[in-house]
Amino acid sequence: MFFGAGLTTAQPMATTPSRLIPSQLRPSMATVSDEHQTQDWGLRPEEWTRYRELMKGPLGIWSPNIDPLSALGIEARSDEERDHYAELQARAEARRVEKILAYQRAYDAAWLRLFPGQQRVNLPGAPSPDTGNTGSDRLAVFIKANCPPCQQRVQQLQAVGSAMDIYMVGSRQDDEHIRTWATQAGIDPVKVRDRTITLNHDGGRWLSLSLPGDLPAVVREVNGQWQRQ
Repeated sequence: MFFGAGLTTAQPMATTPSRLIPSQLRPSMATVSDEHQTQDWGLRPEEWTRYRELMKGPLGIWSPNIDPLSALGIEARSDEERDHYAELQARAEARRVEKILAYQRAYDAAWLRLFPGQQRVNLPGAPSPDTGNTGSDRLAVFIKANCPPCQQRVQQLQAVGSAMDIYMVGSRQDDEHIRTWATQAGIDPVKVRDRTITLNHDGGRWLSLSLPGDLPAVVREVNGQWQRQ
């Protein structure tokens, strides 16, 4: 499918100690980094080692940005192990959402202080506030990479013929990132060419909407307000 856009020579052995220190520190710095990562994800050293090994195989090719808990859970060797990683991920996700909401509250306060009364975001297909439009059949769908529920939701909407503008959160403004996701999600290129479906970078829109819940998110404009469906 196709979705269009838009030598330094080696130092002699008799090198001064100050030049040797950086290279001597690299292994220990890498070790410290792995230790921090292990602690951040609530894993044991042997679990982190298994995750690193998994990422050298097919999983790392199919899902290069997958998080350690998802990787270990998907490749679990028993039901008990799968349940263990599912619980760890649920706890980690709860902590992440709590941080996001705390930041969102700070963002909301800053917006009201800096831009009182100003509309936060103008999504494609959104009417002007003064048009009196009572709603739109076009949907805005916010998704992210490595999110099976996101792909499933978009596939469901596409199957029933919904017109939608898809926004990828965390795309880093990389068009190829979105094209790859669209191919994996089974987005019909014909629908993209005729603008029934559009593929877009989020660019901060999801945060601007201040809607609760995680992704995927399907929202629609109703009486000038964007509401989650």
